[in-house]
Amino acid sequence: MSLRSTMKSLSKTMDDMGITEIDFERRYLFGLVNRRIHLSKQAVLTAPVANAPTAPATPGEAKPEITGHALKSPMVGVVYLASEPGAAPFVKVGATVHAGDTVALVEAMKTFNPIKSDVDGVVKKIMVSDGAAVEFDQPLIIIE
Repeated sequence: MSLRSTMKSLSKTMDDMGITEIDFERRYLFGLVNRRIHLSKQAVLTAPVANAPTAPATPGEAKPEITGHALKSPMVGVVYLASEPGAAPFVKVGATVHAGDTVALVEAMKTFNPIKSDVDGVVKKIMVSDGAAVEFDQPLIIIE
């Protein structure tokens, strides 16, 4: 069995069992050579998409539609909405932001990357939760 097919099989098994991390360690003859492999898969949490179809509203009930500029993640990583645990979030719904203001952090490869607003406006919706895994180009915040 090739390494590629072994990894595909292992990845499927990890998905089936809900495992996100696994470590392998193998010691060869007399312990002269150590091989250690650490596999980690991030669980992807999907955020609702703006203007996605929803269940039909009851007659006479109008649901406000959120439109505006979607601030998207420039990388794959984990998003943080505050500078540290227990600290106040960078922004809240209804807050006014200016171009260049930090609105979140995305951690990728143990580096915290500031996500800055590229427009002036008001935060209408925060599309992700604190500590969630995000994908490249995933909407994080809607600004009008």
